[in-house]
Formats: sequence, structure tokens, C-alpha cells
Amino acid sequence: MTHRAMRLSALAVAVASLAVFSHAASGSASSLARGEWDFRVLLDDAPIGEHRFALASTAGGERQLVSEASFAVKLLGVTVYRYRHSATETWRGDCLRRLRSTTDDDGTPEKVDAEPAGDDGALAVTTPKGTRSVDGCVMSFAYWNPGIRGQERLLNAQSGKLEAVRVSRAGSGTVDVRGQQMAATRWRIATEAQPIDVWYSPQGEWLGLDSIVSGNRKLSYRLK
Repeated sequence: MTHRAMRLSALAVAVASLAVFSHAASGSASSLARGEWDFRVLLDDAPIGEHRFALASTAGGERQLVSEASFAVKLLGVTVYRYRHSATETWRGDCLRRLRSTTDDDGTPEKVDAEPAGDDGALAVTTPKGTRSVDGCVMSFAYWNPGIRGQERLLNAQSGKLEAVRVSRAGSGTVDVRGQQMAATRWRIATEAQPIDVWYSPQGEWLGLDSIVSGNRKLSYRLK
């Protein structure tokens, strides 16, 4: 994530990790084998792009999530900000095992490569700044996985940074889902930069995401 004016890195704080599924909120996501999801991305309720995801099972009982994001912010018809992100995540159970991501954040490139660093579950996370080891079973900002609500650290798939977080239930309300208002519970992920509000249905389906970004503007993810 970043603080530069007009930069919208916070739009996709874990751009490789967004998916939607119907599952009990207290359950595990390990049984989810495949799916495809398509999101509108809005800035102050105006459309600026999309974020698409495809989840599939692989050999050895792992799962692979591929995501593609493309945003463009315009002012008086002139594009003032562009964002492109592509990522592939491999999961074993509820643990992230591999990550490949590339990002063009308005002309600033970023790249993350993460691979197993041994038999103890550690990851070697490589960025242009170097390589570091992340111990234990780590998750990215995987809103699709109910286990995220019990985490105190999450791997940022764009920057490769391991971020301290606090996750808590933050109330209830309604959220727009494909043109209809649906009852939802809001969970807040507090990060060093800004909180991220994630909306779930009573059945545990991820319905949307809201966050305040540069200029006190509201970023939203909504299902198409």
C-alpha cells in the first residue's frame, strides 16, 4: 500500500487473494476447489475498472488462484491514474505456499515471488529489495477464507510486506450485490495504513469491500 496522491494501491491491498464463496463464516475454506468471480471496482461510487478471479484445484491437492486487476481514474476526461496487477497464488490447506505477482502502479513496477523455504512451512519472499524468510503458516489478505479473521499478520501480495493486522466484527447493514441490497455483516481489518471493511452475507459469502484511499475517497469492490 502507498500514500502518494492519486495512488490507489490500497484498492487492491491483496489483489491476488480476493474471491467469493458461500460457506459458513466459522468454517474452513479448504474444501473450496474451483470458481470464477468478477468484481466492479468503484471510486466514490463511480466505476474505474474490474478485478477478476479464477480458482482451480491442482495436482497434489493444492489450489491455484489467478487474478487480474485493471483500473483507470479520469479527471475531466483525462486519465490521471492507471493500475494493472496480475497474480497467481498456490494454497495448501489454509497456508499460502507460492505467490507470483507483477504490478504497474501508475508507472511504478512491483514484483513479488514467494516459494517454500524448507519443510517447516516457511516462505522465501523475494522483491526487488531482496529476499526475506517468513516463518510458519502465513496467509495473504485472503478475504475468501474465513480463517483470515483469526490472523494477526498477513502477506501483502503486491509489496511482499508482512503486515500486522487486527481483525474484528464491526457491525451490520446492507450492501449492493448485482443491483440488489443484501443484509451483510461488516468485518474490519485494521492495518498500519488504513482499515479495510469486508462485507459477508449471513451464510459467510464475501459480498464486498470498502476502504478509504488518498484524498479521503472511498474505494469499493462489488460483485457484477
